[in-house]
Amino acid sequence: MDVSYGNVPDGAVWAGIDTHADSNWLSVVDARGRELRSEQLPATADGCRQAAEIILAMGAPVSVGVECTGSYGAGIARELAGRGIPCYEVVTPGRPGRGRGCSKDDAADALRAALQALSGRDLAVPKARNGWVEGVRALYVVRESLVRACTSYANLGIAIVREAPDPVRSSFAGLGAAGIMRRCALSGMPAGCSGVAGAVMLALCRLAEAWLEARKAADELEHRIAEMVRAGNPALASMYGCGPLGAAALAIAAGDNPSRMHSEAAFAALCGVSPLRASSGKTRRHRLSRGGDRRANRALHVIAIHRMRSDPRTIAYAERRRREGLSDREIRRCLKRYIAREAYRCLMHPFDLGKSGTGPELRQERIAAGVTQKAAASALGVTASTLCDLELGHHQFRELAQRYRRWIDDGFPMDPDPDSDGD
Repeated sequence: MDVSYGNVPDGAVWAGIDTHADSNWLSVVDARGRELRSEQLPATADGCRQAAEIILAMGAPVSVGVECTGSYGAGIARELAGRGIPCYEVVTPGRPGRGRGCSKDDAADALRAALQALSGRDLAVPKARNGWVEGVRALYVVRESLVRACTSYANLGIAIVREAPDPVRSSFAGLGAAGIMRRCALSGMPAGCSGVAGAVMLALCRLAEAWLEARKAADELEHRIAEMVRAGNPALASMYGCGPLGAAALAIAAGDNPSRMHSEAAFAALCGVSPLRASSGKTRRHRLSRGGDRRANRALHVIAIHRMRSDPRTIAYAERRRREGLSDREIRRCLKRYIAREAYRCLMHPFDLGKSGTGPELRQERIAAGVTQKAAASALGVTASTLCDLELGHHQFRELAQRYRRWIDDGFPMDPDPDSDGD
């Protein structure tokens, strides 16, 4: 982004900070780009406060460019934002940005960041990291690591079983990875095992215990993520086809301050679903974007797949685009762009729920009216299990939810009993 400063006050200063794990290098310049101060400070809470005080003491700060606000610079960015000092993310240069034959120099990088803040070009508003999304991000990344560990343990268990002696291998015949891990974790070490077979079984049991513990922890974190997403952004959580993990990925991509994105097109670019032209002349074709947040891109992809299978509107759209000559892959790319627009609106208006409401809300209204689930399912023309999945939030049936809402608004009309005589 380009920042326009307008009229610069007297004594205005700009600063740049090169961040590291143990220390930060601060550089302060004036309106002509002359360096007023250059100093190395510890990357601690006291060091961040000292850096903010130095900037304020040097003059009226217009903006501060900070490198790596999502990692090493998170602390100093929070300190500056808390003091009302405009803070921006600056791009860390590679070797071409430093020039041929130039080595890494912290003081020079801090000065470059300050001059970039002075120019107002190529600056980005960093994520706030001070709300519920930051908590969800911590839970999300740990859950991802636990799921990867579960996969690694299961693959290792299969490899051990395949190489195990015949008695051990035959005892797990017909079982997949999860079955092997569950049997070893629940049954434990069988009696009478000794020698090579005993050592193999002991290894499998300990591996299965670690697998089961990691899986339980991942499920616990997923449950907590779902609760936080529903409380922080119910509109995103109720978006059709969007599960709690997908909603968490989209919220993490936007951050605690989604207003930093100037439009839904910017959010689409952030998620890597902006259309990229891959043709010219009479042929019109767009290719896959390999940039952006890959977690958010994956979440949009899963939503698109789900809607193409279960949403009548999306199914009709896909059929129409197929008749126009588009492949399923190209249709999914178009859908991901449209879903990104819908997700952006939910991010900007987190408590603006749709008219149909969520399944649990519809269930509460039915219970308050004294209508049984079986009677409601019969009136709506669906099975009780399908209605139960909707009400518990296990599945999102958009068309059914809309009919459910209309049925409630009409006063719960019941069809006459077909077995009655009509009297």
